[in-house]
Amino acid sequence: MRSIQFLITVTFTTVAVLVAVIVSFMLYNKFAKTAEDNANLNMQQIIEQVNYNLELYVKGMRNIYEKAEEQISQTSSIDTPLLKERLSTLLETREDLVSVALFTPQGKLVLDVPNTTMRNNTQLGNQSWFTAPTRTTEISFSPPHIQNLFKNQYTWVVSMSKLVQYRENGVLKTGILLIDFNFRTIDELSKQVKLGKRGYAYILDPLGNIVYHPQQQLIYAGLKYENVEPVLEYAYRSYLDESTGEKRFITVRTLAQTGWKIVGVAYYDEIVTTKRDLNQFLAGFLAVVILGVIIASVLMSALIASPIRKLERTVKQVGEGDLNTPIDVSGTYEVEQLSKRFNLMLQRIRQLMDQIIYEQETKRKGELEVLQSQINPHFLYNTLNSVIRLAERGKTDEVVTMIQSLSKFFRISLSKGKNIITIQEELDHIRHYLVIQSFRFKNKFRFEIFADEEVLPYQTIKLILQPIVENALYHGIEMMPDEGLISIQAKLKEGIVEISICDNGLGMSEETLKGILTGGSKSGGGSGVGVRNVNERIGLYFGREYGLSFESEIEEGTTVTITFPALINQEAPIVKEGGTPE
Repeated sequence: MRSIQFLITVTFTTVAVLVAVIVSFMLYNKFAKTAEDNANLNMQQIIEQVNYNLELYVKGMRNIYEKAEEQISQTSSIDTPLLKERLSTLLETREDLVSVALFTPQGKLVLDVPNTTMRNNTQLGNQSWFTAPTRTTEISFSPPHIQNLFKNQYTWVVSMSKLVQYRENGVLKTGILLIDFNFRTIDELSKQVKLGKRGYAYILDPLGNIVYHPQQQLIYAGLKYENVEPVLEYAYRSYLDESTGEKRFITVRTLAQTGWKIVGVAYYDEIVTTKRDLNQFLAGFLAVVILGVIIASVLMSALIASPIRKLERTVKQVGEGDLNTPIDVSGTYEVEQLSKRFNLMLQRIRQLMDQIIYEQETKRKGELEVLQSQINPHFLYNTLNSVIRLAERGKTDEVVTMIQSLSKFFRISLSKGKNIITIQEELDHIRHYLVIQSFRFKNKFRFEIFADEEVLPYQTIKLILQPIVENALYHGIEMMPDEGLISIQAKLKEGIVEISICDNGLGMSEETLKGILTGGSKSGGGSGVGVRNVNERIGLYFGREYGLSFESEIEEGTTVTITFPALINQEAPIVKEGGTPE
């Protein structure tokens, strides 16, 4: 078997590696060329998109400029408040609008929005936006600059200017209309350009001045150089540049409205990096293919032994105690038959275990019922002694009352052998018990019983109240100097019966409460069975989520709450330890 497995492994590995090497070589040649073409195309598309966005933005700037020019030319006099109001409204429509101003050709300020104070020594004759309108009839766009015409205003702007006609006191005059746009928007549009990890885009004006560059500070400091001569020769081109000592792909697009050139720069070594990444990928691909082929061949050679190993693992789980694990092994006829026979054996073992659990629970139920029956002889002995003492004193009426209560008490206790009675019967039973005990304790306590009408027909296991009330009498009230009170209340709450037994006795400490159901402290009274027996019986019949809960304060009293499901006209199910009814 090992020799066959070795032969299959070597054959599959050799063929797969040979095919993978050939395919990898072909893919590398194809992808390397495609990566270079895609990088160039991607850069062109990005620059085209930036060009389009800037075109839209400049067009919007021109529209605003023409709107302002129209407002000025149609106004009868330049100093009318209505004109300033309209220009102010226009200024508020765009966040990137900084100011609107009108100057005479001699440099005198005629109109400014918003109202500001003009600085002295502004040297308008040296500023490109002021001199350019005298050379052309079109709107002139200045390079980005700090606008310092007005006091307390130093904003990085692009200025638009042109000679316009306006009227002042009915006289038609010529002036230079200046509108400043915040350069921040153009800057943000340009910053979004990402051409690889190191690539970038910058903007030149028609004269070769840099309008925007992501490393403008380095340009000004002479630490970075851009070869702009080839860029200025063409409005639309892509070429490979090595003037800076590095191979770079250059893409040039020209903004029609301003003559600005958008230049994209991508580094060739990043495309080489892409090829290097492709080499690493193909090497990893070959390694994975080889590993995969080896694993596949090993699995194929081990196909016959696999069902046996699966059967062995399942048997091991069963040996560790997991009898619910089914065996579903496919393979040869012998393996399948072994799997089926083993499943039949597990099914029989589970049936026997369920039978043992049922017998143990039945035995436990019988033991609890025997303990329950011990209540009656002990209580009967004490009660008859009390009757004898009353008879000796000649208290005939009290003897009759006590004997009647005792008779009804035992009638309910016997219940014709039934273990399930109604809540009405259980409350009557405890009422008779308390009547008898009131004679024995010589009216040392009083009691009260309340029950909602809707809860009375529901069923309960019998004799769950007497041990708790007896515990309250002997351990809570008997040692009190004052009169005691026992209050019993039964109610229905969301399908759950709640019976609470409250006393104003001596109460219990926190340590006693913690151990009362675990056997850490004594909980019973004269019956010798106590509340732990009651809790065990409720858990056995209804489930471990039901039973007794306690609240107690020293010198304040104790409240015991019994909970179990509301059932009518049916025998309560015996519940297993896991909480599932039979």
